[in-house]
Amino acid sequence: MAKKRSGGGLTGPQQAAKFLGVSVLSGVVLAGIAIPGAGALGLAAKGTVEGFDEIPANLKTPPLSQRTTILDAEGGLIATVYSRDRQVVPLTAISPYMQKAIVAIEDSRFYEHGAVDLKGILRAVNRNAQEGGAAQGASTLTQQYVKNVFVEEAGDDESKVREAQEKSLGRKVRELKYSIQVEEELGKKKILENYLNITYFGQQAYGIESAAQRYFSKPAKDLTLGESAMLAGLVQSPSRYDPVNDAQEAMKRRNTVLQRMVDVKDISQAEADEAQAKPVQLKVTKPKNGCITAVKGAGFFCDYVRNSFLTDPVFGKTREERAKVWNQGGLTVRTTLDPQSQGGANASIKEHVYQEDKVATAVTMVQPGTGRVLAMGQSKPYGFGKNETQINYSVDKRMGGSNFGFQVGSTFKPFIAAAALERGLPATKVYQAPNKMEYPSPIPRCDGTQYLNSARKPETAENETEDEIGPYALRTAMEKSINTYFVEMISEIGLCPVTEMTQKLGVVPASGTKLPESPSIALGSAELSPLTMANAYATFANRGVYCTPVAIESITDSHGKALSVPKSKCERAMSETTADTINTLLRGVVDSGTGERAGLTDRDSAGKTGTTDSRHNAWFVGYTPNISAAVWVGSGGAKKISMENITIGGQYYPKVFGGGLPGPIWKDAVSDALAGREAPSFTTVPIADAALPSGGGKPSPNPNKPGKTRPGDGKPGGRPGGTTTAGTTGGTDVIGGTGATGGTGTPDTPFPGLPVEPGRIGGRDTQ
Repeated sequence: MAKKRSGGGLTGPQQAAKFLGVSVLSGVVLAGIAIPGAGALGLAAKGTVEGFDEIPANLKTPPLSQRTTILDAEGGLIATVYSRDRQVVPLTAISPYMQKAIVAIEDSRFYEHGAVDLKGILRAVNRNAQEGGAAQGASTLTQQYVKNVFVEEAGDDESKVREAQEKSLGRKVRELKYSIQVEEELGKKKILENYLNITYFGQQAYGIESAAQRYFSKPAKDLTLGESAMLAGLVQSPSRYDPVNDAQEAMKRRNTVLQRMVDVKDISQAEADEAQAKPVQLKVTKPKNGCITAVKGAGFFCDYVRNSFLTDPVFGKTREERAKVWNQGGLTVRTTLDPQSQGGANASIKEHVYQEDKVATAVTMVQPGTGRVLAMGQSKPYGFGKNETQINYSVDKRMGGSNFGFQVGSTFKPFIAAAALERGLPATKVYQAPNKMEYPSPIPRCDGTQYLNSARKPETAENETEDEIGPYALRTAMEKSINTYFVEMISEIGLCPVTEMTQKLGVVPASGTKLPESPSIALGSAELSPLTMANAYATFANRGVYCTPVAIESITDSHGKALSVPKSKCERAMSETTADTINTLLRGVVDSGTGERAGLTDRDSAGKTGTTDSRHNAWFVGYTPNISAAVWVGSGGAKKISMENITIGGQYYPKVFGGGLPGPIWKDAVSDALAGREAPSFTTVPIADAALPSGGGKPSPNPNKPGKTRPGDGKPGGRPGGTTTAGTTGGTDVIGGTGATGGTGTPDTPFPGLPVEPGRIGGRDTQ
């Protein structure tokens, strides 16, 4: 990088520097300006031509850290993030007033001297001798630039920053040698441009463009004479001359710069007087950095994008390498966030769950077939204040989520059904499904061991209400979410097929551990994240093909060069027939089962409710052929809150069920997300009614309702009239209850014209 003459000798400036390494640095610069008694610090040893030669010849100039812009799928701004707020601009985009002001006050002979200004050194030595200390320095603008390069290279390493700024002989010698190189290779204009882009101007603004925007809300090319003088004056001491905190001190400094510009004949006295007569008029733009500034309620999605970058090997072999690229910034990150879907999630969240409520909700949407994350929102906003959090309830721990995720209740049951269908069990499979039973034992696991129930104190599973007594077929068991049915299903197929199916669907606990191989998973004991659930259910919508989630569409660097980004990987997890069967079963859940209040009226939809023990968590995970979404409601913090006799979103709930609150949140969010968009239909399969022993559980009635049909059905589909609430305790959901009525209320008769015992719907007690 360093230039040499054709004969191999050093250039004139470099030869001069070798001489100055002894005569100037040793005898004048350090002793006279910065370090009294330099000889006692080993000056003689370091102040030799040989010592000077030992310094590497090439200054490695790191790229300047800049802001990174995160955009949604349509190019709209989500957030601006940076380690240092800087926008690099060419000299032509910087006001001539600013160029003259910085030279006048920092190095008025910049265009006349080389890397070192001998006249400036002598002037400083004389001044310091008169003052009896180090009142004035003699670093050229080039030397200041080199020092800033060292500081920039140090990044956030405090020890390296101190080393780059230390007042030592070694640093001064190194600084001078690199300054000679820079002068010869770059030239004055490029040095000035680099200096103005690297320098710190206070208020978190690095470089003149960010400084102009910070203090005056305008680009650097439009800075006036007075504004330029004020910014130039900041460089010496950004805190002392900060106009935001001390306008009077900043104005005095500005006037000093203006007078200096007169002295060097850059402006006339009249121009200076006119500028000095005006007060400092700021138009401050507050620093906007990080995901806390994200718009569209996308703070957590922004944080997910950042964590996606930091954890993906596509962007570097180690996390340290990836962090360096991210902190370097200057990136434009186009994401998968769909503004319409995000708006739908935000509106539904705001309608149903308030920020100040004791519990929280999270809504996550994914596109089947692509893995694109379309929306991510929650009721506790991204922040540090009251009722705010930096925990992303939608994702796993390693991506910024909670430590463990949330128990999913009966939303786990479709995974068991898919595993059983893949093993050849028919969709008409019938189990005895008693109201309460001990977990069968033994049940084989993947590693060859077996689950064994305790003989002394056996574990048990039971259904929600006493009258939920089998036998049941799969369709009815799924619609009514019968716990004991799915425990028996696991007993027949074993735990390993379920484990293998969940692995294919990306169902991994939020903590990063393995799913337990225990029959209790039938009741939803696993702790998962909404993104995991939404993406797994998207596999059903995609007819059995699982796609890994992605949030980044494209990235370009500060030079407009495209970077490689992670792509979604899609693999078949189950047969089309299995997926179509699950779609048919889960469509029944929203037609006449526990998820009835979530069902869409204008397009095919399917889903599953889930509520856990003591109602600490309630879920609805559902999908259409072109969107999959998971809604969780529960305790976001360490303290678990039972959602009984509770007010959420201004409405009173005697008991919260998966279909009673998460279901309507899902319905409103997805309806808005899909408004005006295509409405494809599921490919369904016929499932015959199974022959049940006398007294067994029967399929839920599905009476026709005038004026309402389901797309692609060819026959009317209906729901019982009146108000119902769906939910589960211990992992089982039931239909019944009064919902969020603010009181106890009496539901309408669900089947007009049919005699129904008071308090009974579908043959079960209302809650």
